[in-house]
Amino acid sequence: MATYVSLLKFTPQGVEKFQATADRAAAFKNEAKKLGLKVTANYWTLGAFDGLLIFEAPDDETATAAMLTLSSHGSVATQTSRAFGATEIKQIIAKLPAVKGAT
Repeated sequence: MATYVSLLKFTPQGVEKFQATADRAAAFKNEAKKLGLKVTANYWTLGAFDGLLIFEAPDDETATAAMLTLSSHGSVATQTSRAFGATEIKQIIAKLPAVKGAT
């Protein structure tokens, strides 16, 4: 399965109901499982974003459906990226034509 990293930002509704944020995260983890995702980590953060979600999905379409589902609840907005592990990036690089001077 592919790995994804989603940055989360509370909406005004999410801030208003922040006391339930851990419960909402647990509920989403169960909901995600039904969609075919595996949530591997969920963190609350300081700084520009309020949270970080790391999950695995079988494809981009499933990941997108899950993030649309999460956002539709109204408590967070998401910004999601596909993440590649070392083995995956080596396989990607192997598909590129040789570059002069690269080691």
